[in-house]
Amino acid sequence: MRRVVASLFIGMSVLSGYSQSTYVIAGEPVADTPLAVSTERAFPNLEFKRPIVVTHAGDGSNRLFVAEQEGIIKVFKNDQETEEATVFLDIEEHVVYRDDKNEEGLLGFAFHPKFKQNGEFFVYYTSTEADLLSKISRFRVSKDNPNVADPASEEVILRVPQPYWNHNGGTIAFGGDGFLYIALGDGGSGNDPHGNGQNLTTLLGSILRIDIDHKSNDKNYSIPKDNPFVGKTVPVGPRGKMVPVREEIYAYGLRNVWRMAFDRKTGSLWAGDVGQNLWEEINIIKSGGNYGWNIREAKHWFRPDGNDADRPDLIDPILEYHHDIGKSITGGSVYRGTRVPELVGKYIYADYVSGLLWALEYDEAEGKIVANYSLTGDKLPVMSFGEDEKGDIYFTTPFGSLFRFRSGVDPK
Repeated sequence: MRRVVASLFIGMSVLSGYSQSTYVIAGEPVADTPLAVSTERAFPNLEFKRPIVVTHAGDGSNRLFVAEQEGIIKVFKNDQETEEATVFLDIEEHVVYRDDKNEEGLLGFAFHPKFKQNGEFFVYYTSTEADLLSKISRFRVSKDNPNVADPASEEVILRVPQPYWNHNGGTIAFGGDGFLYIALGDGGSGNDPHGNGQNLTTLLGSILRIDIDHKSNDKNYSIPKDNPFVGKTVPVGPRGKMVPVREEIYAYGLRNVWRMAFDRKTGSLWAGDVGQNLWEEINIIKSGGNYGWNIREAKHWFRPDGNDADRPDLIDPILEYHHDIGKSITGGSVYRGTRVPELVGKYIYADYVSGLLWALEYDEAEGKIVANYSLTGDKLPVMSFGEDEKGDIYFTTPFGSLFRFRSGVDPK
């Protein structure tokens, strides 16, 4: 199924030729009116070291949790005046992270939907167990302190060998169906040299969907029966030998999803996929969807042998923007809080390189963009977005502070 494609140009672009006050949707210029929303420092008394995930436990406690990329997760009271964040989990000695290889480390963190009953949560990290190894593990909170987890409780769910240090993806999130979704990059380097994006026999370049409440055979998880590739095979090699696919795959053709999140109202799965040469993109992920990489980058042909191909099976992004605008998308989530009413129902996202922030209004029923609003504030390299229990959205930067949104425009 083809989607409506939105090409976004904000600012002076040699490709668009439009002025700074316009952007382009499906080839038509539209006035770019900034939304009366700006940013502010959140929890001004707290500092973190490369905060990579902000989330909540969904247990009614309204606590916030921040995962630091080097391997420490902290917890604190969701109060802007709070003065202390304490260590919830410390696995730093088991996590690989270096500043010159900053796509490794602790990259994902999600609580079980029934955390209040079972005390389980999950972490995605680059492991010291072997070179270039990603692990998704289950941990449990300690029995006598809800603010401290037990590092000895680790149960490895999945090991994913990586060919290179970059493009590890890393977001893990539970859907409304109770299954765990895992975003894996194409394995790294550049141009997808191993063709992982279009290879259904590898987990790389895909979003996985697994059942972590049941075990199957020798695995600490099972595969949902309605996963799109259950029982499927694909031809491999010059003789076209039929080989089973990885049934964990939910969607594929993705370069390096950074980040993905479920809309807590509609259940839709939104993903920002980082581009290579020219284009950044936003996708709404569907079961069995092929999002084109590395045949295409966003909606543009990338691989020379694909330039003349008619591929109606490839799903277009709902929005793309050129590298004149920014060079590394940070996907966010749909705002469902109440503190900033101007953002309700809009998808919040950013670009790490340009420091620009946007709120995308999208009509899912019609499959089209209504508007794309720019948000004001300092231009910051946004690493990640996250939500608290009430649906308010925060974002992080490498400098250690958390930020949030507020109604009104900064007087500058």
